[in-house]
Amino acid sequence: MTVLEDRWRPRIVTEAPSVDRAAAQVAAVDLLSALGLDLSVEHLVDTPRRMVDALVELTSPPEFELTTFPNDDEYDELVLVEDIPVQSLCEHHMLPFVGVAHVGYLPGGRILGLSKFARMVDHHARRPQTQERLTKRIADHLQRALEPRGVGVVIDAQHTCMSLRGARATGSRTLTSALFGQLRDDARSRAEFLDLTRGRR
Repeated sequence: MTVLEDRWRPRIVTEAPSVDRAAAQVAAVDLLSALGLDLSVEHLVDTPRRMVDALVELTSPPEFELTTFPNDDEYDELVLVEDIPVQSLCEHHMLPFVGVAHVGYLPGGRILGLSKFARMVDHHARRPQTQERLTKRIADHLQRALEPRGVGVVIDAQHTCMSLRGARATGSRTLTSALFGQLRDDARSRAEFLDLTRGRR
């Protein structure tokens, strides 16, 4: 991940993986054919290209500006953005997991533009990974960028690798959390954050 330009309005860029779409499409044809699908059928003729396009989209983190502002009013209570959509890929099966993130922090000298919470979640979600790693990456990034008094991230997601295959545990949800600073160390702050996010479940 690269941070560019203005200190208080940095452009967050993660180097996209080098993609050979032509080779990927040939590989998709080989995989689908090996699975016994007839790619001459009209509905499937263009499926390898669509499959590649979808996977590239799901693994290409978008750039964004992480805009922050001075905390002139010295606001010192919890800021919590709830129900941010999450779509990512399980790195073990390359199947999606989908849910919501609740992201909060206790401001220090800077406050974050509210839309940036969703952009940060989306940026870190666009890669194959575990839910645990995604949760910690978002919290780590906020901690570095804002230097707040505390950061908390909770992700509540359903994994299709559990619901559509294997255990076929339809409706099961996975909860992960990452807490830093006062939201981890101070019992009252921790309880407030976790109680608020539990209320959304």
